[in-house]
Amino acid sequence: MFISHLRAATLAAAVLPALAHAAPLTLEQALELALQRSEASRSSRAGVLSASEAARAAGQLPDPMLRAGIENLPVTGADRFSTTRESMTMKRIGIAQEWVSADKRAARQAAADAMVGREGVSVQATAAEVRIQTALAFLDAYFAGETLRLTTRSEHHAHEELEAAKARLSSTAGSSQEVLAMTSAHGIAQDESAEVRQQQSAARVALERWVGVQGDELASPATPPTAGEALFVANHPAVLAAQRDIEVARRDVTVATVNRDPNWSWEVSYGQRTGYSDLVTVGVSIPLPVARAERQDREAAARLAFVDKAEANLAEAMRSATAEYRSLASDAQRLAERVQRYQSSIVVPAQQRTAAALAGYRSNQVSLTTLFEARHAEVVLQRKLLALQRELAKAQVQLAFKPLINGGSR
Repeated sequence: MFISHLRAATLAAAVLPALAHAAPLTLEQALELALQRSEASRSSRAGVLSASEAARAAGQLPDPMLRAGIENLPVTGADRFSTTRESMTMKRIGIAQEWVSADKRAARQAAADAMVGREGVSVQATAAEVRIQTALAFLDAYFAGETLRLTTRSEHHAHEELEAAKARLSSTAGSSQEVLAMTSAHGIAQDESAEVRQQQSAARVALERWVGVQGDELASPATPPTAGEALFVANHPAVLAAQRDIEVARRDVTVATVNRDPNWSWEVSYGQRTGYSDLVTVGVSIPLPVARAERQDREAAARLAFVDKAEANLAEAMRSATAEYRSLASDAQRLAERVQRYQSSIVVPAQQRTAAALAGYRSNQVSLTTLFEARHAEVVLQRKLLALQRELAKAQVQLAFKPLINGGSR
């Protein structure tokens, strides 16, 4: 716990001064901040600690029992309730211990250790999910900012064109229709910027929920390295959890099997009598499994059924992980192709159209309305390109951070 707090303090000391100087928040900084402040991760770590403490106790013998009492106390006659007049009355004190064999204790220890491993997978899976959700929120906020830059530039251009239209009208070179058209165009550009600002505000709130700081400036996220199908499936959280469930179930079968033989208990007591010799009693208690087929064997069969269930869950988890990988990989490939094609065959011609319209306007061959339409069309297409790039980045993030590699992080 101290190491965890020290690491968080060190990270905050490194990151927060940079944020104070308006340095762009990087994706890796966001991921580290999210992991350090995640209550879900703290909950999972507490689960591991709980399982570890239970594992330490699993291999121990049960606590001994102290037994004390009075035997053969008269309750009738002249000697009733007297502890000294009746020769058979005895004050007794003793100790009893249930004996659990070394094999049983080892089986319980192994089962508890398997639970620790299962909780360990839960910690890694939680950390991986925190990283994924933080990365997705980061991408939404980053691309919202990039989109706002586009719409703000479009709004600026619309304002310039509106002022130019007003100037042309005052010099009789323009028309009132042109001014009205540019006024409407300016209003459209302002509304688009307002819409994107609203989206950016929501995206920043979602990101702050994970990192705990306001990332006004975000650095361009680097493309994370992705795992292949075999590595993705083998380290998928659901697959690893199912494998641990099988191990836990098998250990429980071993515990149920060794529990078919009952535990013996021994007892030693010392009895004190008044006026007579003191006595020592030694005894052994042996449970008699008179219905083993209806009790112990049934419990072992139930544990075996859990093994079958866990194995079936593993098979389903592997199928699901394979399908998830192929879907994400296919999406990433198709999106990469679309981004490249959209950039070369749609955005570039739109940029050329805008350049031609601007040149035509400067030579008085193209109206302001035509120039705005060209610029606005380019902004719309670039926004679509940013949307495709965002979806591509999200698919790559899930491919990279979903498998539990190096403790749930890469």
